[in-house]
Amino acid sequence: MDPWRYSSEGISVALRVTPRGGRDDIDGIETLANGRAVVKVRVRAIAEGGEANRAVTELMAKALGVPKARVKILSGTTSRLKQVAVGGDPKSLGDALRKLTAVKSQPKD
Repeated sequence: MDPWRYSSEGISVALRVTPRGGRDDIDGIETLANGRAVVKVRVRAIAEGGEANRAVTELMAKALGVPKARVKILSGTTSRLKQVAVGGDPKSLGDALRKLTAVKSQPKD
């Protein structure tokens, strides 16, 4: 199951964020202990004063090719688990996310 939902305005993505992760990158899809799928994201920024949240919105905007103003954190501003809304064409955003996460979400041997 994909960790994002489609709406008429765009998509809503479940993220698990690692602040101070050494680089800004999308690491694929992970299934949490409760069975919920999330997109793993790491950012260089620290989790202080909204720095990591800003880095997450910038990373998602750049990765999906949308303006930063179209990326909003819906919930989890003080948590590693976040729900992020991305405005735009839902199908193309979903396809872009699938491509970004497919290569990195291979099962481990």
